Amino acid sequence: MDLKLVRSGSDNPDFIALVVLLDKELDERYGAQQGFFGQFNSLASIKQVVVAYADGVPAGCGAIKEYETGTTEVKRMFVKPELRGKGIAGAVLNELEQWACQSGYSHTILQTGMNQPEAVALYSKAGYQHIENYGQYAGTDDSICMKKRL
Repeated sequence: MDLKLVRSGSDNPDFIALVVLLDKELDERYGAQQGFFGQFNSLASIKQVVVAYADGVPAGCGAIKEYETGTTEVKRMFVKPELRGKGIAGAVLNELEQWACQSGYSHTILQTGMNQPEAVALYSKAGYQHIENYGQYAGTDDSICMKKRL
């Protein structure tokens, strides 16, 4: 598999199409409660996006956005189900972390959910540590928040 990572913005049509698939999957995993989390995933606030292409076809994506001075938040991580287990998510995450460093950030934070054990495993393997739920995720039982020093 030939994997190409492209840095872009949230107006990238391949990114938008992948996010539609992500939102559909999250709706299936979390049902009605996904509506609560959806309000925090506006693409308008996201400026730094990575799209992964496997053999020229959009395969996965991820994004970062500033959370606070020195800290960026990982958002909208997704790999098409049929392409999972091939290292695409790890490559996207690594590219996002490099971009965050190059942009002057010293930490990344993220939120994932209890119904996404594969995501928790990915982030743990990449060196993320569990933290107390932050911001809008404080008090939400299904959220898992994590942080990494870059």
